Amino acid sequence: MKYSKATNYALHTMLYLVAASPNKPIGVQQLAEFQGVSPTYLSKILTKLVKARMIESASGANGGYKLSRKKEDITFLDIIHAIEGTASLFSCSLFHNTECKIQKVMMEAEQSMEEQLRQKKIIDLADQMTIVL
Repeated sequence: MKYSKATNYALHTMLYLVAASPNKPIGVQQLAEFQGVSPTYLSKILTKLVKARMIESASGANGGYKLSRKKEDITFLDIIHAIEGTASLFSCSLFHNTECKIQKVMMEAEQSMEEQLRQKKIIDLADQMTIVL
């Protein structure tokens, strides 16, 4: 299975914000430079994170983005769902009279993966980093 590049950038952005733990917002330019990505592209990802209430934005000269949730509560799954949504990764395209056995196996695997990602907190990685602002 494969997640989009947007999810990759969102995970790294959130890791940066959690590790930096700023009192002031961090600008999109700084976040983009950290990842070597276009600020315009990253802004679209940040908008999804704002809509998911994971971060908040402040406009103006000293504007930027900061966490809107407690950093201890942010899981990998929260971030992935903010970008990818919550739809199942697999959907059976055949019409069966009874429940699709393949769909059942795929759903069980997906639920196991989601539980693993739900248990992993982004702060666990952030504690291992040093961010210089």
